[in-house]
Amino acid sequence: MGAVAQADPTTLDYRLSARALAPDVYVVEGANADFSRANGCNIINTGFIVVDDGVIVINTGPSKRYGEQLRALVGRTTGKPVKQVLHLNLHPDYFLGNQAFADVPRLATSATIEGMRAEAKSYEDNLYRLCGDWMKATEALLPDRTVAPGPLLAGNPRFELRELKGHTASDLVLVDRISGVVFAGGLVFVDRVPTTPHARLPDWLASLDALAAQPFKTLVPSHGPVVGDARGIEQTRRYLRWLDGSFGAAAQRGSEMTEVLAQPVPAEFRNWAAFATEYPRNVVHLYPAYELKSLQAR
Repeated sequence: MGAVAQADPTTLDYRLSARALAPDVYVVEGANADFSRANGCNIINTGFIVVDDGVIVINTGPSKRYGEQLRALVGRTTGKPVKQVLHLNLHPDYFLGNQAFADVPRLATSATIEGMRAEAKSYEDNLYRLCGDWMKATEALLPDRTVAPGPLLAGNPRFELRELKGHTASDLVLVDRISGVVFAGGLVFVDRVPTTPHARLPDWLASLDALAAQPFKTLVPSHGPVVGDARGIEQTRRYLRWLDGSFGAAAQRGSEMTEVLAQPVPAEFRNWAAFATEYPRNVVHLYPAYELKSLQAR
């Protein structure tokens, strides 16, 4: 796999490109990094699938501008109209490009739509703060239809939706039964520290077990490089297990959050993308629950 093209902050061009993973299945890769002005907040792998009567877009990116450039890319690549949009979870870069798809059905689970509605304003504010001009005119446009596990298209068994959870309350996974491509969404991170603002680690680990049992040839994480093996599943599992054990032991010792932030972290994890920003957020998001559990047990 070649390097992902660098966004151009001068022209606000994301320089998006589509890579075919299988016939009619494409990924559009983002930077393996944290949100920044340098990358235009584009750290997500989006995608699209060509079907008989159009194109299904998988996630719409972090901004109105991204969505517009993604839709143009779909048109140049396929020559077909966008049929519908699918959102795999509630996080901002999964749907803040929706304004460019206002005229087509936008699908998500009911739990994801509820979460987006609750978080949308804070998402907008945060990404404007982080990425500035890239976000101009971006306003949250929510999905307008609900989707459930099962076939993505009526009468077509090729594409199956599975609903798991743990990274968020509702994590959709899209399985292409013919090509073996799996869009695993936020459940899998490759060479990157996972994000945890809505995480429930036991559920997430159970979902990784379910994914590991799913046959695939190509796995597309939302963050990090596309892989042809279970490396991303294993990496994410190791990290979450380490977080759980480390935070549990620290809470038993009565450690303060500042002490947890300063404790040693395995070299493997320190070398992953976004460690400097994401690990402190992991601590803030998750450690208070371990402290509370420890206090309640005494």
